[in-house]
Amino acid sequence: MRFRTRLTLVLLSVVIVSQLATGGAFLHATQSDIIAKGHQRLEVGANVFRQLLDARGEQLGNTIAILADDFGFKSAVSTQDTDTLYSVLANHGSRANADIVLLTDLEGNVLASSHHAPDTPMPFPQLFERANLNGSAASVVVVEGQPFEFALLPVRAPALIGWVGMGFLVGESITNEVKALTGLDASVITLQDEAISYLASSHPAQAAKPLVERSLEALKSGAYSIESQMTPDEATLAYTTTLYAGDIYQTHALLQLSRAELLGAYDSLWWQLLGIIALIVLFTLMVAAWSARSISQPLVALATAARRIGQGERVESLPGGSRHSETGQLAATLLTMQDEITRREATLHHRSRFDLLTELPNRVSAEEDLQRMIDAGAPFTLLLLAIDNFRDIKDTFGYAFGDHVLATLAKRLADLEGDATLAYRLDGNELLLARRQVQSDPVWRSQLLATLGQPIELESSPITPSLLIGEVNCPEHGDTVQLLMRRADVALDLARRQRATHRRYENGQDEQHQRQLTLIRDLQTAAANGELWMAYQPKVDTRTGRVNQCEALMRWQHPTLGFIPPDEFIGLAERSGSIGMLTQWMLSHICAQLHAWQQRGHSLAVAVNLSTSDVMEPLLAEQIAALLKRFDLTPRQLSVEVTESAVMQDVEIASKTLLELSRLGLSIAIDDYGTGYSSLAQIKRLPVNELKIDKSFVMALDTQPDDFTIVRSTIEMGHSLGLKLVAEGVENRASAELLSEIGCDYLQGYWIARPMASDALQSWLERFETLSLPSPGVSV
Repeated sequence: MRFRTRLTLVLLSVVIVSQLATGGAFLHATQSDIIAKGHQRLEVGANVFRQLLDARGEQLGNTIAILADDFGFKSAVSTQDTDTLYSVLANHGSRANADIVLLTDLEGNVLASSHHAPDTPMPFPQLFERANLNGSAASVVVVEGQPFEFALLPVRAPALIGWVGMGFLVGESITNEVKALTGLDASVITLQDEAISYLASSHPAQAAKPLVERSLEALKSGAYSIESQMTPDEATLAYTTTLYAGDIYQTHALLQLSRAELLGAYDSLWWQLLGIIALIVLFTLMVAAWSARSISQPLVALATAARRIGQGERVESLPGGSRHSETGQLAATLLTMQDEITRREATLHHRSRFDLLTELPNRVSAEEDLQRMIDAGAPFTLLLLAIDNFRDIKDTFGYAFGDHVLATLAKRLADLEGDATLAYRLDGNELLLARRQVQSDPVWRSQLLATLGQPIELESSPITPSLLIGEVNCPEHGDTVQLLMRRADVALDLARRQRATHRRYENGQDEQHQRQLTLIRDLQTAAANGELWMAYQPKVDTRTGRVNQCEALMRWQHPTLGFIPPDEFIGLAERSGSIGMLTQWMLSHICAQLHAWQQRGHSLAVAVNLSTSDVMEPLLAEQIAALLKRFDLTPRQLSVEVTESAVMQDVEIASKTLLELSRLGLSIAIDDYGTGYSSLAQIKRLPVNELKIDKSFVMALDTQPDDFTIVRSTIEMGHSLGLKLVAEGVENRASAELLSEIGCDYLQGYWIARPMASDALQSWLERFETLSLPSPGVSV
């Protein structure tokens, strides 16, 4: 289909759709508004109907009150003069235009009535009951299938001697009055066993009969059974309200309004709107045809030119008329687009090969260049560089300064002399140098670090970057890009963990790296697979020579790698974020073991080791409290040990966690004391109960006087602060006796017992004999 035809059809379709939508919405809104107003008229009519009944009931009540107050009537009621009663009732009923009169005694038995035989029970028991409760009552009742508005009042002389009531027929007089006031057709319908017993209507019976019969059918089916529910039928709006609902009879008021009357003006409006839309469409067709022709001709020419540009052909000029017109501007834009496409392709190619921040070639360029160097067969060296503690730099000085540091280092790398060195930026803070030599020269490497390590200014304050280097050599360490890059990363990771400036890859380190990855992965399921277990090493109280506590140590038996030393997998768990999972398993396992020992009559306390991440966990105390409650343990059965380095990493957070554990009732010990950076002055501010002297000072205590002096001084200072002292690494009796003499409180080491499983510990305790150790001396 031609563009001109499509444009014409589009313009025409837009107008037609918009006009039809607007007209349809307008007609629908108008019709809805008319119907809503009709509903409101019906509701008002129902209210008028009830108000008329209430007003007539009130007039009737006033007449009855006058009758009940008449002395002669009271006397006739007292003497039960039937003739007089009938005469008085008929007289007053005639004055009030009442259609029914009634007099009963106190129990509700009929004394005189226009419609009921004497000595019969009250025909309106519900009304009679309300009158007794409220002093009077009025409502619609049904007598012989006809509805009456009936009022019932007491007769007093002065005590209550009877009840008198009058009512008027709810019939055509009411419906005609409603029609006169509201203009609505009204009918009164009484049902008895689903049949019409009475019909009063304000319009001719023949006209009302079809709608009434449909309404009755709806009432029988329950559609109008809810009072004041409004329902439209085919040509009439109808509204029903219940006047009386008994076991036998039901009386309803039906109000009707012709939909044709309501919507008469709407039909005329519809034809007028249709004519207006037809004129608008005809006019739009003519305008659209003219516009499509004037627009399509230059556009066809421009489309042809755009196709040539898309095919790579160079277009020098384009038809478009005046440069101020839209087609002229489009022609100029197409010409400009040719130049922009050329520049953009060059820019995209540059961005796909270079880093935006540093302007160094990126990983893609590095892999391509390295592959060419490998294919050339010439040896070369890769140096993978990273900024040490780069995260701390960004957190402290901001991300903008972090980017500035990277950009500065990249510029320094790019300014290195010689064509033998190529620099790249990989990811994050990692930079790569490719140097055409078999191995990096230490002197050149020192100069490189000196150049890169020059201070970088931050608001007149110099920041000195510290760099780490991982080195690999091709072809010695690999002959593929992926292998060389991975092994360079292994060497860099080793330098980072050993806090060394430079590390060169050595054969086997890749396998060690893979082993670490395997252990980190398998740690996730080690507990669930039953590979983890707890060993317990006893502690001896030097005062009693007995064992009443031990230290819990985690062990891992890998299914393929065998026994994994704790120093290896605990460090990996901390680095990989799995330490929290291991701590939860350990605490739950130890508490369950304590509960089992408690059931067997063994009273033991267990010390557990917490990592740095555990000490920083704000919910640790809450978790331990839940475990103690779950296994029915006391806080004294569990103690915790933390290293100096764990506490000193963030003293404020660690102090808060340890304080919560202390308030819980747990004993807290500083493990490996003497190897960290803390002092007794710092520790005395923490809620610490014990110090564990590191085994490096204890193992040769009996042969090294300097170690003995350090241990003795530590014990004396610890006791002065009210702390218990534990010596770990006790390897012989001589060391044990010396420690006891200088006042050490607890001993732990291989001389006493090696760590063992829980079952072995129980057997060991049964065989253990109390140690006899010398008491502390007055001075040593």
